[in-house]
Amino acid sequence: MGHAPLSETERIVYETETRLNEGYGAEHPELGEDIKVMGKREGNHIDVTVAAAMVDRYIEGMDAYRDAVAAVGEYVTNLAREHTDREVTVHVNTADDYETGSIYLTTTGTSAEHGDDGSVGRGNRANGLITPNRTMSLEATSGKNPINHIGKIYNLLSTEIAASVANEVDGVRQLHVRLLSQIGQPIDHPHVADISVATDDGVGLADVRDDIETLVDTELAGVTDVTRQVINGELSTF
Repeated sequence: MGHAPLSETERIVYETETRLNEGYGAEHPELGEDIKVMGKREGNHIDVTVAAAMVDRYIEGMDAYRDAVAAVGEYVTNLAREHTDREVTVHVNTADDYETGSIYLTTTGTSAEHGDDGSVGRGNRANGLITPNRTMSLEATSGKNPINHIGKIYNLLSTEIAASVANEVDGVRQLHVRLLSQIGQPIDHPHVADISVATDDGVGLADVRDDIETLVDTELAGVTDVTRQVINGELSTF
């Protein structure tokens, strides 16, 4: 299953984790790689909560820790403004208790040292998000064979199909893709390929149907590209 385009909240959550771990993290070694982000929108207000593990050898004391947390909050606030005009509130490490000295300070930069090591069956879906208000598969995409594990391949492919249609077909406001396989059948001929479309005002389904079907058929015919992209590290599975 896949959908596109991402909502403002989804985009903010995705970009926050990605950019904190990449560009920001490279310049701020005090920020560990274990970053979790939750986004919630109510009306015109978006609430973003970030759990960011800090690395102790780069934190000289409590003041330095507070500064590091504040810097992450400022960075995420500015990032969010790139994607929305709504009011945004950012919270970082909300479980911290400065009075008792209980803070998210780690040696490794991850929560693994506290026994929270996760597993392949939980966590982000193929598009890098957990979206309980969207149609999504419970199939884990990481740690599976990219050659013939259909749960992995179809989740990645449906996300690619949704993104392609949203980017290339004018008049499509929202798209959900559901693919179902049948054992023994070629993977480029799914048992079900279901496309749910919401169009812009003034655009009818008949106006976009042919373009959508053409793109879906093209993506299905090139399904083996998913395997190649995963093997080459070009396609993320989480």
